[in-house]
Amino acid sequence: MRLPRVQGSCPVRRLQVWRALSYAALILLAVVYLAPVIWMALTSLKSPHEATSMPPTLLPARVTVESYEALARSGSQAPVLRWLLNSVLSAVAHALLVLATAAPAAYALARMEFRGKRLVLAAVLATLFVPPILFLPANYLIVRSLGWLDSLPALVVPPAASAFGVLFLRQFFLGFPRELEEAAALDGATRLQVLWKIVLPLSKPALATLAVLSVLSNWNDFLWPIYVLFNPEKLTLSPGLALLQAAHSTDYALVAAGAVVASVPILAVFIAAQRYVIEGVARTGLKG
Repeated sequence: MRLPRVQGSCPVRRLQVWRALSYAALILLAVVYLAPVIWMALTSLKSPHEATSMPPTLLPARVTVESYEALARSGSQAPVLRWLLNSVLSAVAHALLVLATAAPAAYALARMEFRGKRLVLAAVLATLFVPPILFLPANYLIVRSLGWLDSLPALVVPPAASAFGVLFLRQFFLGFPRELEEAAALDGATRLQVLWKIVLPLSKPALATLAVLSVLSNWNDFLWPIYVLFNPEKLTLSPGLALLQAAHSTDYALVAAGAVVASVPILAVFIAAQRYVIEGVARTGLKG
């Protein structure tokens, strides 16, 4: 006796197969991205000899924290903890300055009407097509003339002129309900009050996303600190960790431990702001 055929079973089966393939692809992609990070973390727990052994081992034969202890004991030539503090101060100050400068500029380009607005917007957009290294000599001369060489402002101020931040927030502000701003204006609020009391409090996802991207950009900056910082104690982590490599040999376990130390704060920042980052990216469209 033949059983009646269930209508719609084929599309359901295809949907299940497609979903399984999607999950498998995502897992494979996650493994590809996480493999170097996992290898780095495992290498930092190996002895210097095992870290360079051939053939290489995946899991450490004997888990040791010697590399982390060496980082904690590092002297004046490689003060890793001081580099970590410098990186935190520089990244946080840089992110705050980017928000303070990008938000008003983005709001003006999104909401205010003035002569030459399209020209200003085109000029800001055009700077994204210029390789950042071309700005290095001009920024160096400005920093030197201000007397900021070998100091924290040299790391914070020049990169804060973020065209990306202005355009990113502008796209978010274009989708902001005008009714809220008009209601505040009818109550007598000025443009600055509308921005400060209405727009910015409701733009936390976009602001958090830009802050995380700014922290990440400043944290990973390698070339600029080398040009403006000379004292080893004032270096940040990215250029400082390069000093851990000797001229003729490299302690890969020590370098891996330094890379782990440099990665943990950024991972913590992203995990803490993950909800805002996802919402900010989802709500920032390409309107306007």
